[in-house]
Amino acid sequence: MEQSPRVDAIDHLVLTVANISSTCRFYQNVLGMQAEAFTVADGMRRWALKFGRQKINLHEVGSEFDPKSAHPTAGSADLCFLTSTPLKDWIKHFSVHDIAILQGPIARTGATGPIHSIYIRDPDENLIEVSIKEPNLKQKRPRIIGAFK
Repeated sequence: MEQSPRVDAIDHLVLTVANISSTCRFYQNVLGMQAEAFTVADGMRRWALKFGRQKINLHEVGSEFDPKSAHPTAGSADLCFLTSTPLKDWIKHFSVHDIAILQGPIARTGATGPIHSIYIRDPDENLIEVSIKEPNLKQKRPRIIGAFK
C-alpha cells in the first residue's frame, strides 16, 4: 500500500498586522527577532521577522499580497515561541517594556513535550506565548484517542 504524501515542517507563517513599523519594533525590541526587508520575484519589497531558522512574513491590513488567506485579520493569531532564556528573565524584560503578562508561568504541553509558558499580547492583540522546554516537568501525557477523519 502506497503512503500518502505529508508535510515535514513549517517554512514560514504570514501574520496580518495593522502597522508593519509598530509590529517590527515590538518583535525586535520585545522578543529579540530581526526585522528584515526582502524583495520578491515581482520586485515588490516586503517585510519579515526572522528568529533562529524561522520566519514570519508580514502583510499589512488592506495591502495584503496575493494569494492570501480568505479573511486576513490583524489580531487573530495565537503563537507560541520557544526560548532557552529563563522565564524569570522574560518577566523582568516585559516589565521594563511595560508589557502586561496575561497568564503564567504555567505548565503546558508543547509540540514535543512539557513546557512552562507566559502569555502576553502584541500591538495587534495577537496572543503571544513565550515558553521554555521543561523535560523534567511532571505532566500527564495527552491521551491520543485516534486519528481525525
